[in-house]
Amino acid sequence: MAGDYHRGEMDIEEQAATYAAFGGMTKWGSLAIAVLLLTITVWFCTSAGFLGGAIAGFVLAVAGFVFLREKPASSH
Repeated sequence: MAGDYHRGEMDIEEQAATYAAFGGMTKWGSLAIAVLLLTITVWFCTSAGFLGGAIAGFVLAVAGFVFLREKPASSH
């Protein structure tokens, strides 16, 4: 049984897709949690109220999207 294994011959497309999906869910889920926490913290813990929390959350969401989106592959 151990002799049947040949390094580098296994199809790992499913594992790579699962790894990429987990990374994406972690990245975007973390951004969503950060936006939610910022929004409710500004809303309830400062005098800015709902509008201030919504604006701060929106700004963080836009900045997070810009910095976390997939970058085009380099062609070198």
